[in-house]
Amino acid sequence: MIVPMKKVSLIIMGDKKSDTLRKLRKLGILHIESVEGSGRKLEELKEKVAILESAGFSLSEKKNKKIKQEDIDTDRAISASKEIIALEDEKKLCSAEQITLTAELDRLSAWGELDPGKLNELAGKGVDITLYEMPKAEYAALGESVKTLSFQQTKNSVKFLLIKSGLEGEDEIVDSLKSFRFELPEKSTAEIRQKIEALNSRIKEIDEKIYSFVGYADGIKKAVKACEKEIEFEVYATGMANESLSADGKADVSVSYFTGYVEEENLDTLKKTAKDNSWGLLVEDPTEEDNVPTKLKNNKFVSLIYPLTDFLGTVPGYFEYDISGWFLGFILIFFGIIFGDGGYGLFICAVTGALIAKTVASKKKIPPAFLLIGLFGLSTILWGTLTCTWFGLSADQLPVWLQKLSIPFISNVYTDRIWYPFWTNGEYGLTTAQNLQIFCFSLALVQLTVAHLKVAARNRKSIKVLGDIGAMLQLFGIFYVVLSFVVNAQVFPFGLVIGGIPVGTVALVLVIVGFVMSFVFSNYEGNIIKSILTSLTNIVSVLLGVVNVFSDIVSYIRLWAVGLAGAAISATVNELAGPLLGNFLFMILAIVLLVFGHGLNMILNVLSVIVHGIRLNTLEFSSHLDMSWSGHKFKPFEEEINS
Repeated sequence: MIVPMKKVSLIIMGDKKSDTLRKLRKLGILHIESVEGSGRKLEELKEKVAILESAGFSLSEKKNKKIKQEDIDTDRAISASKEIIALEDEKKLCSAEQITLTAELDRLSAWGELDPGKLNELAGKGVDITLYEMPKAEYAALGESVKTLSFQQTKNSVKFLLIKSGLEGEDEIVDSLKSFRFELPEKSTAEIRQKIEALNSRIKEIDEKIYSFVGYADGIKKAVKACEKEIEFEVYATGMANESLSADGKADVSVSYFTGYVEEENLDTLKKTAKDNSWGLLVEDPTEEDNVPTKLKNNKFVSLIYPLTDFLGTVPGYFEYDISGWFLGFILIFFGIIFGDGGYGLFICAVTGALIAKTVASKKKIPPAFLLIGLFGLSTILWGTLTCTWFGLSADQLPVWLQKLSIPFISNVYTDRIWYPFWTNGEYGLTTAQNLQIFCFSLALVQLTVAHLKVAARNRKSIKVLGDIGAMLQLFGIFYVVLSFVVNAQVFPFGLVIGGIPVGTVALVLVIVGFVMSFVFSNYEGNIIKSILTSLTNIVSVLLGVVNVFSDIVSYIRLWAVGLAGAAISATVNELAGPLLGNFLFMILAIVLLVFGHGLNMILNVLSVIVHGIRLNTLEFSSHLDMSWSGHKFKPFEEEINS
């Protein structure tokens, strides 16, 4: 359920801001509405957090469990963080210079050992030497007009020295060779190597120095949380609205006020605190215009879905629905169908069981995520049992008792059998694949019907509920249309009559009647005429709504299709590895292939659950609930910041 909230406005004396916030933080029950803080102190705190987080990131890459963590205060954490950042900056500079010098060495490598100092000495003694590299043909064209010394020639180019001798016309030739001149380095190649070695040594020293701070990693994390708590406090303190009041000619009195939300059950506690501290308190029921936070409260089993919804960042709006229980139930079914293989389920349960056992052994609380993953594994085992799908093996390779546990209509044991519904008189039948499709579409019918029932329950006191009933009639009628169009038009014809009931005709009537009811009543807000006019105004959207119902039901076929693809991959992996298992020399290769292939398939299945299984809950199901997941979590202003 979504915990009921009350909107409260708190009025305090302007000089009591800090004192009030400290008391509210200690109370820990009020969610303060977001405000914009300002001020120098706030900027300083944000800068501290940036420094601490940067240092924390550096240490996280070097953290070692064997190193004992030291308990340090915030000031020491900030001081250490600044030192770490300075070292990281120096390391970056050293690395950049090292890269530059290494590139320079590569540029000079073809020239051997170079020392620009010695060339300058020779120039001072009247021997002016310049280095060049140019195409071979152009070098040959120089002739005897200048003195050169060639010391390396390739197929296309020549490296040479040009020695000025003062011959006539020599300067003009030298000017024409400017584009081929080889730029001398600032230092000799020997000095460059020495510098690179020095930089390497300094980088190692820096790494060792940074590593010496690894014991501060946890202390820096705590300091980040402490600073964030101060930032939160400062934001509220500086972001409060202020007013100056004056009466009877007296001096102005400054008051501050802000808005927040409190759980209905904690309202009396807040009222008592406000009375004890002489705060002004206004209590209101929140409206849809308010940005009300959402707090979910469910039993321990349903709460197992929270790790998944937290990972997705999905929070229902305060005025939307809490579908946690339905989300958990359907995602377990979807997961089992998409993974599809009981062998994979056994592996998931084994890994989860080991993690839970390790947690229990260390006397820690079992994370809900472990229990949720364990349920996913059990769901996969159940579906693998019902369909007789284990480790990608064909049904005839499995024990007979496993085959007997499966349900014939959807089991791989009976993939070659045709199932003849009684009304076809044995003339037309359904394959196992078509039975699985019907199962997926039936899941769609159940889940989407649940959505419309929840909406109808909310509108039960208004004739708008007739529009919701119309939507359900459309859903049931279109369900049969899907069976006819997608599964088998011969088994599910529109002329089908069972027990004197014209099923196909009834389905079409349900669609038409449901559409009319939805058209007339879905926009009802106290006036039927206005409701009809609104539907006429949005006639294109209304008509597309019928198509959307069809596409939403068909969308559930993705469960069968993705499960089928996963089964095909696992079977292919087995076929590739099977022949290798018969040869001892290739057995290791076969095992590697099996582990890699099935491991990759499981990873793809996880992605499929995220893309397809979760989509059906957060898109198709939610769209029929008219949910946009626009909520944000209830976060009370309290002593400890929730991580």
